[in-house]
Amino acid sequence: MKPRKSEDPLPGRAAALLLVLCVSGMRAETARYSVPEEAERGSFVAHIAKDLGLTREELLARQARVVPNGEKQYLQLNQHTGDLVVREQMDREELCGQSEPCLVRFEVLLESPLQSFRAEVRLTDINDHAPVFLNKEIILKMPESAMPGTRFLLESAHDPDVGNNSLQHYSISSNEYFLVYTRRRSDGRKYAELVLDRALDREQQAEVTFSITAVDGGNPPRSGTALIRVVVLDINDNIPVFTQTLYKVSVMENSSEDTIVVVVSASDLDEGTNGEIVYSIVQNSEENLQTFKINPETGQIRLKKPLDYEEKKSYEIDVQATDGGGLSTHCKVEVQVKDVNDNAPEVIITSLTSTLSEAAPPDTVVALFNVRDRDSGDNGRTTCELTGEQPFRIALLAADAYALVTSETLDREQVTEYNVTVRARDEGSPALSASKTLLVRLLDVNDNAPTFSQAIYTMVMSENEPAGRTLGRLSATDPDAGENARVRYSLVPPPTGTLAAASFVSVDAESGTVRTLRPLDYEKVPAFEVTVRAADGGSPPLSAQALLRIVVRDENDNAPVLLHPGPDSSTAGELVPRWAPSGYLVAKVVAVDADAGQNAWLSYELAKATEPGLFRVGLHSGEVRTARAVTERDAARQRLIVLVRDRGRPPRSATATVAVALVDDFSDAFHQLGHDPAGGQQTQVAEEEMLTTYLIASLCCVSSVFLLSVLVLTANALCRARVRAELPPPSPNCYADGDFGSDGVGVGSTGTLSPAYRYEMCLTSGSGRSEFQFLRPILPSLHSKSEAGLDKGEEPLNCSQPAYDRDTQAGSTATPPF
Repeated sequence: MKPRKSEDPLPGRAAALLLVLCVSGMRAETARYSVPEEAERGSFVAHIAKDLGLTREELLARQARVVPNGEKQYLQLNQHTGDLVVREQMDREELCGQSEPCLVRFEVLLESPLQSFRAEVRLTDINDHAPVFLNKEIILKMPESAMPGTRFLLESAHDPDVGNNSLQHYSISSNEYFLVYTRRRSDGRKYAELVLDRALDREQQAEVTFSITAVDGGNPPRSGTALIRVVVLDINDNIPVFTQTLYKVSVMENSSEDTIVVVVSASDLDEGTNGEIVYSIVQNSEENLQTFKINPETGQIRLKKPLDYEEKKSYEIDVQATDGGGLSTHCKVEVQVKDVNDNAPEVIITSLTSTLSEAAPPDTVVALFNVRDRDSGDNGRTTCELTGEQPFRIALLAADAYALVTSETLDREQVTEYNVTVRARDEGSPALSASKTLLVRLLDVNDNAPTFSQAIYTMVMSENEPAGRTLGRLSATDPDAGENARVRYSLVPPPTGTLAAASFVSVDAESGTVRTLRPLDYEKVPAFEVTVRAADGGSPPLSAQALLRIVVRDENDNAPVLLHPGPDSSTAGELVPRWAPSGYLVAKVVAVDADAGQNAWLSYELAKATEPGLFRVGLHSGEVRTARAVTERDAARQRLIVLVRDRGRPPRSATATVAVALVDDFSDAFHQLGHDPAGGQQTQVAEEEMLTTYLIASLCCVSSVFLLSVLVLTANALCRARVRAELPPPSPNCYADGDFGSDGVGVGSTGTLSPAYRYEMCLTSGSGRSEFQFLRPILPSLHSKSEAGLDKGEEPLNCSQPAYDRDTQAGSTATPPF
């Protein structure tokens, strides 16, 4: 159907006027269309796309839709064709009653940008109802004295149609006495008046019967019929007379039931029963009978139910006064209903976005709604507001149309959802209000990177920890939701050329658990650092980094290592003069431990000694000193075993063997050193291990030892004599007798050598390291002979037969003299 033009069309517009509405502005026209009531579903109403000046593709892309002005949607928009069609049949009488015109208002909403076009469809009436009399039989009582031309008001027929389809005229069947005239009320409705055309004669005909027909103006016309029975009464020459032919009253719509509306009054000059008046309401409409009641004796008209200004603003009541003789008269009562503020505003949501992205910019439309108040005047004027402090505001689109839009940026991490309460208030007294709460949930956007609970994580692992051992757990949180908050952990690859610390530990991607990948040696890797990353599951993902510091805890896995005396130093010995006092420094044991902390703290103790009371060892220094003065009773050879122990759990240890020779002078030292120290040491060990055997065989061996000692001394004396005979002149590099002071040379800073026992010795080129060699003793007779036999031009011989070589370790203290 083509849209019906407005009464005052704009020049140059053949189509209906449009109301183009958006948040920023709107047009002032409203598109008007028409459609017959009860049109079938799918019936064409208008071509909206053409009227809007949009193509079908634009209509579809902008998601055009129809938003009704009421709660029920009778129309729908076909987005593919742009046609506005009927969605549900509309009954004009049900929607509008007797009101004319009957308009169905709606809005056409477009998005991107948001626009709203107002339109209305007028429902044209069809003749779908016939006039109906409330009573199928109407009884009238008339006195036979009634004069021709007397008028009698008849019950009206009811036709819900309007316009030409409503009741147009009345007619009666053929009779001798009456005519019917059709009259129009002030509200436009038609009613019938029966007019006496010929005088009645009860004696000729006591009752006149005929039918009355009400006809509407439809095509084809419809009609309704009722039977009229006129009972002719005996003469009653006075009829009742109302004090007023028209009563006008006003009643507040909030008046309670049984409230007195008006009191009508009539009088009759007759006496007796002919003067007794009975009041009644003529049944001109069913609605009047349901709303009002009259006291037949007093004429008081009362309310049978509360009034509603929004449903009906005025009533017209026909009141009849009948005397005892059957004569009656009529008057009209016009009741005007006064509006009171008894209707709260109504908030009608036409469009709602229940989920909103937290990245939505300000002025994003969340909902569209209308506010309607059924009252009138100030009682019907409304204002709209939001309750509470929230990032939303209300934008006015039209007189009763609003949009809920965002007023600032949103953050789901602070508030996940909003309960937005829209409150509408009218201007009545007292003011009434209504509220509607909208739930708006925010959708998460990946706008937050994970955050570690601490910038640096320090974890401790034991040395030689097996692979797979858990060291600790990383923790990072992401305030986002869903996949955007799912945190995965990983190790950041180290720069090229740096320590591949990532091969030492691993990080579980889901839980952040740190585990070892292989055992570590504290002495090689005491600590290391790696960078860990926590990344979320967003797109694109966001990440954060933290430093993971692994400290390797030392375990006591290294025993002390002896530096002095070395493993092969047992062939040498320490010489201690027998005159050495208590506290005399014999030697110093030097050891190191590759561990750290208390695992490397070393302590020294004397584990075993030939004479335990003769020597003592410094607990922390490792210095071997005499515990008392050496006596003649002490054995010439002493063997000390020094235990070096660390403080680990469990402790580890090493032992050092120190051989000590007690000498009276250098000659004894030379003799003792001339023996095989290793052989002597092995003998001593054997003696200690087989002490019991020696005790048993001691008696047998005493004689053998004595004979062997005599042979050894004899052989030694012969060897010395032979050596002196073959000895070349002394070398200039050897020190002669005159090089020593007569009072002896202090070697160990604690003793001196007697002038009778001087040794020839040569210092090595490294004499700064206290290395020297013993040669043979310089006998006075041989020395003097050698000096006498030297020629002036002969070179002295260098010492070529060292008797003893001693090497002390760096950092050791002074050793006893030889």
